[in-house]
Parts: sequence; structure tokens; C-alpha cells
Amino acid sequence: MSRIPTLMPRLKEAGRKALIPYITAGDPDCDETLRIMHTLVNAGADMIELGVPFSDPMADGPVIQKACERALAKGCSLRDVLGIVRRFRETDPETPVVLMGYLNPVEAMGYETFAAMAEEAGVDGVLLVDLPPEEGDRVVPILNEHGLDAVFLLSPTTSDERIRLVSRHCSGYVYYVSLKGVTGSATIDATAVEQRVDHIRALTELPVGVGFGIRDSETARAVGRVSDAIIVGSVIVDCISRHPEAGPALHEALDRLVRPLRESLDTL
Repeated sequence: MSRIPTLMPRLKEAGRKALIPYITAGDPDCDETLRIMHTLVNAGADMIELGVPFSDPMADGPVIQKACERALAKGCSLRDVLGIVRRFRETDPETPVVLMGYLNPVEAMGYETFAAMAEEAGVDGVLLVDLPPEEGDRVVPILNEHGLDAVFLLSPTTSDERIRLVSRHCSGYVYYVSLKGVTGSATIDATAVEQRVDHIRALTELPVGVGFGIRDSETARAVGRVSDAIIVGSVIVDCISRHPEAGPALHEALDRLVRPLRESLDTL
């Protein structure tokens, strides 16, 4: 059973917002990814989005694209990503993990095989960027049968009809993409995000997480005021890229980056 439906109400009852960092699995390598996940939790992460490396990550900007290239060059596969989660669960049975990626590797493995392996590894949710909600009927029931939440994206241009359609297939939370474009591509407009999130809330009862464009404590606080969760990716992946040899310096840098985001949300 997914940990997400338990986490989100618990945070809401406590008056807290979820901090969800994104990293690309296998960057700089699989062993280091595992250590990074624990560092993020220790710095205040409530949930982790773990990117499955893919050769054509269409929604991702250059920072995450390069991370995918580095991970693929190291040979990181979908099975390796599931192995990372399985090892993570050996010492952290509580923190939800959502796999974020694209359909091709999952289709190649087979939906049923993937869902069963993800459940066994301890995955909680799956966000497939290029899975349209119109085709959710062929994938989402399989995920749900294995206790996995299916998370979908909403954008600034998503119609009301499509928001309702996404809400019928989605569980756990909806991921609102705050910008037109790819990850890390522009500066976030907090007023526009607030207006859009309010509109989304009128059409769905699911928690709303907001990602794309959150870079620092200021943007985290601005978005945290109006959302249930903030999702931070490119700035964390960029930090990892600047420490290619990993080691203590990387983990110290990640702590310095993530801990202030946690503190900014806790002072709302």
C-alpha cells in the first residue's frame, strides 16, 4: 500500500507542507544515489521523486537531460532504479518514493512486471510524463492493483475538462507544472501559481504539489503558501553535477541546499 495517502493528510493536519526533492537515479552512480536519498531525508525531505534515466526526457531541461545521459552512460537501467529503492527500504521504511520517468522503459519491461517489481521494491507512486490520461485505463488499474499511486501532471494550459479527467485517474497528489516550458527554464510567478492552484483545487480533492522553477527559500516559501507540496529538481541535480567525485563535499552541499528549503516551509 502506498505511503502517500497517509503522509499528505498527516502533514496537512500538522500545518506542514511536503518537501519533495527530485534526483535522477544513477547520477553519479547507483550507490551514490542511495546515499543521496538518505541525505535528502535527513535534510528534511518528506518524499523523494526518483527519476528513471531516459534518452529523450522531453519535459526536462538541460540540467536533468545531462543527468540522464550520465546515468545511462553508467549503465543505470529501470531494474537498477528498482534495486536502489529496494536498498533504500532496508533502512527507511517510511519515506514515500515516487518514480518519475517515461513510458518506453516501462512498456519494454511490461506493465504487470514493472508494477509487481515496483511494489516489491517499496515504490509508492509512479509518474509517467508521456502517459496521457486518455490512455490511463490501460495502465493505472495495474499500478493501483499493486498499491502504487498514479501521479499525473497538470500545466498552466490544462483545460477544466482535462483536469477532471486527470483527477479520475490520479491518486496521491497531482503535480502542477508552474511554467510553460521545461524544468529549470524560467522564473516562477507566485501570483499566477496561486491563482491556478486555487482553480485546480475547485476541480479536484487531491493534494496539489507544485514543481518547475523552485530554486531557493524565497520561491519555496512563495509556492508553499498556496500548495500542499513543493517539488524541487533542477537546482538539486545541478548541485550533484558540480560534485562529480561525490563524497562528503556533495552531501554537505546538498544539506546546505535542502535544509533551508525545509526551514522556509516550516516558518509559513
